[in-house]
Amino acid sequence: MASGTQDKQYTPSLLSFFIYNPTFGPREGEEEKKILFYHPSEIEKNEKIRNVGLCEAIVQFTRTFCPTKPAKSLHTQKNRQFFFEPEENFWIVMVVRNPMIEKPNKDGKPPTIEYQEEELLDTVYGAVVRQCYSMYKLFNGTFGRVMESGGVELLIQKLEKFFYRYLQTLHLQSCDLLDVFGGISFFPLDKMTYLKIQSFVNRVEESLSLIKYTAFLYNDQLIWSGLEQDDMKILYKYLTTSLFPRHSEPELAGRDSPLRPEVTGNLLHYGRFLTGPANLKDPEAKFRFPKIFVSAEDGYEELHLIVYKAMSAAACFMISANVELTREFCEQLDGLVGPQLTLLASDICEQFTINRRISGPEKEPQFKFIYFNHMNLAEKSTIHMRKTASVCLTSVHPDLMKILGDINCDFARVDEDEEIIVKAMTDYWVVGKKSDQRELYVILNQKNANLIEVNEEVKRLCATQFNNIFFLD
Repeated sequence: MASGTQDKQYTPSLLSFFIYNPTFGPREGEEEKKILFYHPSEIEKNEKIRNVGLCEAIVQFTRTFCPTKPAKSLHTQKNRQFFFEPEENFWIVMVVRNPMIEKPNKDGKPPTIEYQEEELLDTVYGAVVRQCYSMYKLFNGTFGRVMESGGVELLIQKLEKFFYRYLQTLHLQSCDLLDVFGGISFFPLDKMTYLKIQSFVNRVEESLSLIKYTAFLYNDQLIWSGLEQDDMKILYKYLTTSLFPRHSEPELAGRDSPLRPEVTGNLLHYGRFLTGPANLKDPEAKFRFPKIFVSAEDGYEELHLIVYKAMSAAACFMISANVELTREFCEQLDGLVGPQLTLLASDICEQFTINRRISGPEKEPQFKFIYFNHMNLAEKSTIHMRKTASVCLTSVHPDLMKILGDINCDFARVDEDEEIIVKAMTDYWVVGKKSDQRELYVILNQKNANLIEVNEEVKRLCATQFNNIFFLD
């Protein structure tokens, strides 16, 4: 925000977030029973009831036009409301204040506020609401499951506990196209190193038969997963935006590390638990691990989540929640996995360094791109710089990110493959390609280029960056 006589710009912010079920307070005077969670909690009771009632009315009203597809959003001058029904009769509503510009007035008059009503994209913030539910479900199971085990009181407690913390991690000003995709960044590996990782996973699962699923990540990118795609996608988001940033450590380069590792036999051991016991040698150590819910043939299953890290490599082990995890098991896992994971991390790091050396020094390219594959959820972005716990930084102007979002909305309306080219006011070219379940968005900084030259440049990019992927011409 600027000071003095300049305009002040305000980014979008969360005004309220609430969850309600209209069947819980059907009679007059019982309206408060419908509200299961409301943020901010200090809002006066009657105002909460009024806001929930208004949302109920909007949903009911829009059902008359399309009974199978109720309202998803409501646009007003000052804010935008997003509605989502994740389970029957359970509604999640998020109200976001529109970005605004405060213009100072002369003669001591109060400043003029201009709301930018068209800046927010429904697809982006609709995806944020769905993500909120998916993350809640990962750690608590469905609303219906909680109702069965402990009634409305338990559901209210769980919603309070989860969303009180989770809503603080929402950074609405930096939400963009990647939130719509909710994809997974995969680490590029040569065949031999990949086989070593697969062999490591097989050996560990054989030695520790309690392990049901394993996932392997390096540098916050996924290499191997035994989970269903939809479960891995939300677990990946939790790991990369919450757990890993909280435990970030200096990068270790190969085997020449300044940190003193434990030495087991003649193997280095940098392993440590990111969930569960902070220090295995502590006699007071607690062996409690977070529980997650993943889909199974008969609905869902509850699992302990063990995340174990050595240098830049992390292995996630999931074990049935019915099993009690003991000190002995954790010591066995630490002794088995620690040295092997350290060695693997070192191998991957060396391989990665060799590959970088072969490909030569990285020059600042003329273009930046986002790629997403709907079939395996793979995403790649040169627009987004490293994510931190609080924010995901982009290296391009928000106006260009908005154009990318608009192109994505156009793609979502049709099933056919297509291509869209836009020239922005700032002389940038923005290209969107959709082909065979894959989407590619390119931003080119070529002021004097024409349409033919831009098309040739994108073809060159497809040939160099995506040589094994077929994009229709």
